[in-house]
Amino acid sequence: MREELKVNLLNMLIPYIGKDNLSDVKWKLEIELSKYEISERCTELAVVTEGKNEAILKRFIASKLAAGRTKRTLEYYRNTLLMFFEKMGKDFDEITADDIRWYLAIRVNKDKVSKTTANNERRNISAFYKWLQVEEVVLKNPMLKVDQMKVNKVQKKAFSDMDIELIRNACRTNKERALVELLISTWCRVSEVAQIQLTDIEGDEILVHGKGEKDRTVYLNAKAKVALQRYLEERKDTNPYLFARAKYAGNVMKMAKGKKRTKEAEWYMHEELVDATGRIEASTIESIVRKIGKRAGVENTHPHRFRRTGATFALRNGMELVTVSKLLGHANIGVTQIYLDISDNELEEAHKKYVR
Repeated sequence: MREELKVNLLNMLIPYIGKDNLSDVKWKLEIELSKYEISERCTELAVVTEGKNEAILKRFIASKLAAGRTKRTLEYYRNTLLMFFEKMGKDFDEITADDIRWYLAIRVNKDKVSKTTANNERRNISAFYKWLQVEEVVLKNPMLKVDQMKVNKVQKKAFSDMDIELIRNACRTNKERALVELLISTWCRVSEVAQIQLTDIEGDEILVHGKGEKDRTVYLNAKAKVALQRYLEERKDTNPYLFARAKYAGNVMKMAKGKKRTKEAEWYMHEELVDATGRIEASTIESIVRKIGKRAGVENTHPHRFRRTGATFALRNGMELVTVSKLLGHANIGVTQIYLDISDNELEEAHKKYVR
């Protein structure tokens, strides 16, 4: 067992240490491993009580529902914990800190999820065990011994003025222009855009239903108002949503009865092709924006980047950080600071301007 472990470790280390250093590392590893008794971790003999994990999971989800968590959050809890229980092969109250560390290592190294995803799953598992401890279902919380994974923070970039103009010019329909100008003006999340109803729009204000079921008002600039007006003038249907769903989603071309053949991008102009009540999916909005960005030649074009861009530009133009935070719908101003794409030169200029 010891020799097998040593060989496996050396094979994993070769890409990092090089073959020239392999001999020295081999002997140092031999010395270090000699300090320990080594046996293979085994979970096959673990006894799982049928229905026990499922029952406690239902209680946990019910408690979070009562606490006001959104449907999306509840689904994320459920999916994470179901996968966790399946891989563990143990009852929840038999799982140790070492088990959880092993699970997270498998997720990153074998399942190839990002460290950010693994940390998100770790947070869900931690919430579950914290709840178990508070409810006195378990005496000890194994998550207290499981550290977060260190993730290298990469500064995400806002669009430049040139990027924005290229994206605007790449729009082919009034619907695409309305969507882009809405994102530029309001800094809405993609899920918020998908939920906007026509009755939510009043003048240059839109009531959006934000993350955590928190409503807020966002505002339309002149370009966004004109773009929305032109788009809505083309709509002939009675669907209540700003961006409706197609009745026959997925088809490239559709024949409108008694009319000329209709291009895919223009289906929204024909009432018979629009779903009576359905709204666009967030994933569809993301797909549309990516296609516009590809036509524009702007890399990494996605809806969320418009939020970062709006916040960054506003701060550069003198808007107070607390106001930017409120417009973004952030409960914590620290989250807003992560969004901002502020260069070292801008920080230097700000220091010269304000610090005496």
